[in-house]
Amino acid sequence: MSNRSLQLWAPAMMAAVLLTPTILAAQTGTMRQWQYTPTADGAGCELAMRQVQTPAPAPGEVQVRMRAASLNGRDRGRLDGPCPAVAGSASIPLSDGAGEVIGVGAGVTRFQVGDRVVGTFFAGTWIDGDRPEGVMPFRRGGPGDGVLSEVIVGSAEGFVTIPAHLSYEEASTLTTAGVTAFVGLFKYGGLLPGDFVLLEGTGGVSSFGLLFAVAAGARPIITSSSDAKLARATELGAFGTVNYRRNPEWHEEVLRLTNGQGVKHVLEIGGRSTLPLALQTLGIGAHISLIGGLTGFGGSIPFGVLFDKDASATGFHVGSRNDFEEMNRFISGHRIRPIVDRVFEFDDAPEAFDFYLNGDFMGKVVIRL
Repeated sequence: MSNRSLQLWAPAMMAAVLLTPTILAAQTGTMRQWQYTPTADGAGCELAMRQVQTPAPAPGEVQVRMRAASLNGRDRGRLDGPCPAVAGSASIPLSDGAGEVIGVGAGVTRFQVGDRVVGTFFAGTWIDGDRPEGVMPFRRGGPGDGVLSEVIVGSAEGFVTIPAHLSYEEASTLTTAGVTAFVGLFKYGGLLPGDFVLLEGTGGVSSFGLLFAVAAGARPIITSSSDAKLARATELGAFGTVNYRRNPEWHEEVLRLTNGQGVKHVLEIGGRSTLPLALQTLGIGAHISLIGGLTGFGGSIPFGVLFDKDASATGFHVGSRNDFEEMNRFISGHRIRPIVDRVFEFDDAPEAFDFYLNGDFMGKVVIRL
């Protein structure tokens, strides 16, 4: 090879190397990560910051610099009792997080370096249709690893693009609460303009339910023990509000607000204590989404209740990646902004958990990385 050819070849080869994402686009070295760790006596569980090796993306994977993560109801019990460690897992907390792609493995065409992404709940193992058998161990934040880490890697199939108008903090709230509310109201409930919607409390799922119902032209009725939160819900478009502390038989007030016809949709997150009252609010052709158990899982739905109202009930776990992407199109089309109550810094993650466990918030609690 002549000197002239070498001069032309060397820069071209250097450019090719610089564009190889698995070599130089990915971050290397060490990073910080929160982990669930057994307490000194081994009886409980606590959060501990760890310095660990930054993972590199394997073929088909992306490496994501996390920018924000949010808490959900399923995180409430993680610090109670023995640590939820799984063999081979670092037990990284939290299911929901958003960040920027900083490296891509061989064969990845779905994303490129610089893309803003948010992870799916089942880490890319449920793309569309009914939930496949065998995907439950892949749920982020338990049993699978979560997102409260400066960098994570995972299948490129397990991420979706963030709606352009949302910040990382807002996008980090979408994965569990957002998709759950959307699937319950639209996929299984077939929400239509004018429908009455019952929302229990003002946490993540119910807050998204409020935003989605208002955007769709429905009439959401929301419950809370806080008049301040109910006032905020009214500002956001709630058709009616009920303080369940002053109205222990709150289903009667819900029926009054619907002029006796009952609601068409219920996002049932309370569980054992709220389900019996929620069932009494159902109107003809109603649908009830069985989602959570804030007051304990359990309870029953008498056949006669559904039969009498031509009603239906669906139990489900969040949703597929395609459900997530459909929700994001709805969010983008209506310029919806999730309700973020408070943002904590990465170093203050234990304080964020304490604040969340206290329960005195509306919408979502976020940790900024």
